[in-house]
Amino acid sequence: MTTFNPHLTFDATRPTHPMPIAPAQAKGALWTGRVLSTIIGLLLGFDALMKLLRIAPVMKASMELGYPTYAVFGIGVVLALCVALYAIPRTSLLGALLLTGYLGGAIATHVRVGDPLWTHTLFPIYVAAMVWGGLVLRDQRLRAFLKSWVNR
Repeated sequence: MTTFNPHLTFDATRPTHPMPIAPAQAKGALWTGRVLSTIIGLLLGFDALMKLLRIAPVMKASMELGYPTYAVFGIGVVLALCVALYAIPRTSLLGALLLTGYLGGAIATHVRVGDPLWTHTLFPIYVAAMVWGGLVLRDQRLRAFLKSWVNR
């Protein structure tokens, strides 16, 4: 049983279990995660921009994959929103989850049209691995959660 201590205060702006200060190794992981997340964010952001601008090669490739031209703009909007959520630290986990779903659709598309396995079909998995790798390296809370989940 715990006893009441009137000298203790509660501050809603600070976590009840403060995160430990990151050692030098964690700073390296943080910066590696930031660089990886920036690279993948720029790659996916560029892809979204090309879809939003309806660039001719993107429109042609989308038609070859079986998507009508009117759908490309909407796909670009969805991708741009997912990338924006991924880039914002508070919403990065949601962004990574949504990007995983988006990339799953890309895998399904490549399987449906019979594209080569290693170069086309699995490419979205490589991208998703970089999305999650960057997030895990830059988010100490996610690393702590994964450690606690693995150590059950």
